[in-house]
Amino acid sequence: MPQVSMTVNGRAVSGEVEGRTLLVEFLREGLRLTGTHVGCDTSQCGACAVHVDGKLVKACTAFAAELDGAEVTTIEGMAGADGSLSAVQQAFQDYHGLQCGFCTPGMVMAGAALLEENPRPSEADVRQYLEGNICRCTGYHNIVKAIMAASGQEVEPVAAE
Repeated sequence: MPQVSMTVNGRAVSGEVEGRTLLVEFLREGLRLTGTHVGCDTSQCGACAVHVDGKLVKACTAFAAELDGAEVTTIEGMAGADGSLSAVQQAFQDYHGLQCGFCTPGMVMAGAALLEENPRPSEADVRQYLEGNICRCTGYHNIVKAIMAASGQEVEPVAAE
């Protein structure tokens, strides 16, 4: 079996993988980083989104062996070293950008990737960027608000329940 080495959330890791081992399997089963979710196995839902060398990637579409030497960031790597939430994570909390939470890791990773590419996206930009991520609970409204708020834009507060 081939050996793969990569940096995951700032830490050098390595392991033996079969050629067919998906990145999501390597992360979840090999490294026990279970924040990256498997939602559909067809690359349609985005729950498995991670950053590979700074680019948003669906971890169910990438073979671990092909990423030898890559730098991977998962949802577990988004928080600060002191445990403080990233701006996107904090905005998801502040603007109730989650319900069941299953899609949340992928949405946070997609939102962070968008803000790297476009620091001041419009609502239409956010909605278009999230087309590859499915949420079955929220209707996306608060997810969009959260990403816009994380960009530093003025967003109307979420109504109290």
